[in-house]
Amino acid sequence: MIRLVYMKKYLILLILISIHVPVTPGQNFSLPLWEKNIPNQNDNKVEEEIQITDKLRIIAVDEPMIDVYLPSKSYATGEAVVICPGGGYKILAYNHEGTDVAKWLNVNGIAGIVLKYRLPFTPNNIEGRLSPFLDAQRAIRLTRFYAKEWGIDPDKVGVMGFSAGGHVASTLGTHYKDDFFINDNIDSINCRPDFMVLMYPVITFKEPFLHLGSRTYLLGENPDTSLINYYSNELHITKDTPPTFIVHAEDDSGVPIENSLMYYNNLKKNKVLCELHTFEKGGHGFGLAIGKERLEQWKELCSGWIKSITNK
Repeated sequence: MIRLVYMKKYLILLILISIHVPVTPGQNFSLPLWEKNIPNQNDNKVEEEIQITDKLRIIAVDEPMIDVYLPSKSYATGEAVVICPGGGYKILAYNHEGTDVAKWLNVNGIAGIVLKYRLPFTPNNIEGRLSPFLDAQRAIRLTRFYAKEWGIDPDKVGVMGFSAGGHVASTLGTHYKDDFFINDNIDSINCRPDFMVLMYPVITFKEPFLHLGSRTYLLGENPDTSLINYYSNELHITKDTPPTFIVHAEDDSGVPIENSLMYYNNLKKNKVLCELHTFEKGGHGFGLAIGKERLEQWKELCSGWIKSITNK
């Protein structure tokens, strides 16, 4: 394992390859979520850190960013997906469940917007539980703000999350009306996703099917019951919850499949358009499932579903 620690500006250059030039289709570039006055952030600076093994993991985030991947103009369909990598609210699986996914979406003509969201336990947060959600809201809003420039239809902007990133995404999808911070005109843009893709998602913070690590890193060791209920997203589905596509493996020993089953059943009860695809084998954290036989089918099913939803 190679372990690297950089000051913020050098990490951004290394991972995100920031390009501040006029945007054309087919580019990838990075953009800070806020140029200044980052909400819910104090004066404590953290060194942004990465680990490189077989995967690239981000260990700490000081400046939340999006890494934007735009498809070539000849392939672009106008859809965009904000991608929330997983990692149990402890790390971000940044390439495996982030940039690699964006590149796959580009092949299907869909813009991929990878969210480098703040991790709740680092000392630069005022109230850690709010930061991932605020960052996800802002990512949707920025995508709509730049939609015309980026060749995106602002009515075709969805969110996708893996594992704990699925909890970020489903929190956005069920609590998008909750505004904690208004800083500029971008913060007044609608942040409701037009659709959601949830990959082996953390959904509930209630026993017996919670992922304890995610709850602990987001809310602490002994969270108040009201917070547990607030972040158990299966409890907050309404008829206005965005259409949802869910994938989970039955042998997932990290996040029990009941998370997806509960969410799907409550979507159906509220007559929300949804699909659930379960696979007998796959475990947890399979990402794009390259070389995993039938499990790879989720990608074709997903891209087809997105196009069917956005063309209704």
